[in-house]
Order: sequence, then C-alpha cells, then structure tokens
Amino acid sequence: MNQISNTGNNESSLVSKIARVTLLFWVMKIIATTLGETGGDALSMTWGLGYIKSLAITAVSLLVMLLLQIRAVCFHTVIFWLAIVATTMMGTEISDMMDRTLGLGYIWGSTILGAGLLATLVVWYRLKGNLSINPIVSADTELLFWIAVIFSNSLGTAFGDALVDVVGLSYVQGALVTAGVIGVVLALHYATSFNRIALFWIAFVFTRPFGATFGDFLTKSIPKGGLELGRLQASAVAVLILAIVMFVASRGEPWARVGRT
Repeated sequence: MNQISNTGNNESSLVSKIARVTLLFWVMKIIATTLGETGGDALSMTWGLGYIKSLAITAVSLLVMLLLQIRAVCFHTVIFWLAIVATTMMGTEISDMMDRTLGLGYIWGSTILGAGLLATLVVWYRLKGNLSINPIVSADTELLFWIAVIFSNSLGTAFGDALVDVVGLSYVQGALVTAGVIGVVLALHYATSFNRIALFWIAFVFTRPFGATFGDFLTKSIPKGGLELGRLQASAVAVLILAIVMFVASRGEPWARVGRT
C-alpha cells in the first residue's frame, strides 16, 4: 500500500521521518512483529522476568528509541525500524499483562486497545484536521503516530492470541486468517476508492497478529502446533532477517517501490 493523503503543498515538499509505505515497508513490519513476539516472550518467559518487569524493560527501551526517533531531524532507517520493533515488544507485554496479570482476557483486552487506538486517531484528527502520514515532520504529529502504533501493535497481539486461545485455531490457521484480512485490504486498496487512511491502519493492525502467530509457530511446542525452535533462536533469526532487509531498505532498491509517493 502506498502512502496516504497529502497535507498541503508546503508540508508535502518536506522529507517525512516515517518510512515510505511500500511493499518493503510491510515486509519489514511483519518481520519486526515476529521479532517483537519472540523477543517479548523471551523476556517474560524464557528469562522468567514476568510480564510487569518485562513491560518495564521494554518501556524503557521504547522510550529511548522514540527519543532518538523524534529528536532526529530526518528519516533514519535503523532508528525507525528499531522503534517499530520496540513497539511490537511493548505490544506483546501489554497484551499478555492485560490477559494474564490483570485477568481481562483477550476479548476485553482487544476491545480496550481498539478503543484506545480509535481515541488516538480522533484526537489526531481534531488537532491536525487529517490523519496523513505523508509527510510526518512535526514532533507533535509524530508523537500521535507512535501512540497509535503502540495501540495498533498491542491490539494486533491481543487479536492474534484470541484467535488461538479463544477461538481455538492453530498458529498456522491464525496466520492464514490474518493473511486473508490483509488480502482483502489489498484488494480494496487497488480495486476500490475505499478510504486509504482506514486501510492503512487496518493493515497495520493485522500485520501484527500475522507476524505474531508466525513467531508463535516457530517457538511453541510441537504438541501445541509449533516447531519448538526456542525463543532466543527464533529471535536471532528474526534479527538477522530484519538486518538484511533494513540494509536493502537503506539502499533504496527500485524493486521495493510500490504505489505513489
């Protein structure tokens, strides 16, 4: 999906601090969410820190990355995608804490997080008059973007876990369901005039459970339908893949460009 909506001649001439929304953007988003799932679970489960301590660690990491991202005067591939990874790890910890520590369950957790995302977008629209990410150059707009990203990744995590733990799907089936939703979004994007901003955030939410269910498929035990690779090993593989793709992104390969800018 291409970037969405213009904001005016003056702003549109500026260089956005957000990555161009191309095919490569979505590939990296899915890899980042896989790493966020395996990395977040490694903190809370493999290392036995629990959800509250893990949430505190990921919150500090996210704060550092967001400070670097917001203070930067231009787009930096590594900083931006490390910030995305931090939000996906935060999403994992928030969703798990809401379900298991607070006892809200994934359905109520999804409802609360969905309301938080909607409220963020409403505030964004009321303050700015649009929800455009083309470009994002001001610190206040960028802050709203990252708040929406955190809610989106947390909501995507809760939804993906609900498919497996509540609905009873396997990890592969859960990934296929979310892939189907993403396919519908792509069809609406290219074949209709459906609101591009709505499609972007729907895709942003559902790429999270797609990557998360793939991460669970890699790490969960064989009796539960996984490959039992281990969270640290799966995270290391995801880090390697993300690093390779980030290098490709920084080179600006022509094959990665899809849609208008």
